[in-house]
Amino acid sequence: MKRAEVHSKRQLGEYEDVEHRPHAKEDRHFVTALARGLQVLQCFSSGEERLGNQDLAERCGLPKSTVTRLTYTLTKLGFLHHVAESGRYRLGMATLRLGGTTLSRLDAKEVSRPLMQQLANDTGCLVSLGMRDGMSMLYVETCRSDSIVTIRLNIGSRIPLATTAMGRAYLAGAKPAARRGLEERIRTLDAANWPRIERGIRQALDDFERHGCCCSFGDWRGEVNAIASPLRVGKGMPLMVLSAAGPRSMAPEVFMQEIRPKLCETVEAIERHFRTAAELPSTPRNPTRSFRE
Repeated sequence: MKRAEVHSKRQLGEYEDVEHRPHAKEDRHFVTALARGLQVLQCFSSGEERLGNQDLAERCGLPKSTVTRLTYTLTKLGFLHHVAESGRYRLGMATLRLGGTTLSRLDAKEVSRPLMQQLANDTGCLVSLGMRDGMSMLYVETCRSDSIVTIRLNIGSRIPLATTAMGRAYLAGAKPAARRGLEERIRTLDAANWPRIERGIRQALDDFERHGCCCSFGDWRGEVNAIASPLRVGKGMPLMVLSAAGPRSMAPEVFMQEIRPKLCETVEAIERHFRTAAELPSTPRNPTRSFRE
């Protein structure tokens, strides 16, 4: 895009020009750096999936060196995701917190929802898709069946990382170095309960190795039982988690013997939409192994 074209777009209001905002320089309360960062994010609003630093610099009317620093910072904060193969950027998962429009564009949600709904119908569970947000897991999609499920969690709900099935599955699926860093933060935040929390995490790692899922049977809330499995939706994309939760009346044996195989099959079905043999080999999840092994 040429400078003249960018200038024309500014005149049409498609891209807000921070430098030419009325009285921006005279307004001591106006934070130019913040405005520039939002201006970069605004460039993705047209629906274009990936943009490079040069594209963004031309659209924002900013030096490429400035844009490079902005995209680096936004990537570190999770608002942008750097696609290493092309050197370009796409919107990151942290933009989910800014509104629902980004959520509706997520390929993971679009692919997962019908399979999640089928799993909910087959099991009577609350089936949820989540991602890590700081030291919590954030629900980005939920599906319920017609049966009565008393768990009141919806899109946007946050649950603990260390004591829930979804959080434990994230830790089990994370790279070892990342997991150690998160465990250290959990220990620092709750030193008094760390021995109990650590036992739960170690058990979750063993459960994932043996059964392909992690469990939380009353560990987070006494009235909630759940299992969950990591979900890899594509190379370079953040790790997500699929969970199935139900009331305490749904016994652990029901989860592990009846629901677990269906959960593992659903995870693999979703991953097949994103996986290529060269980029993301299949991870066996032992959907048929007995809970009593």
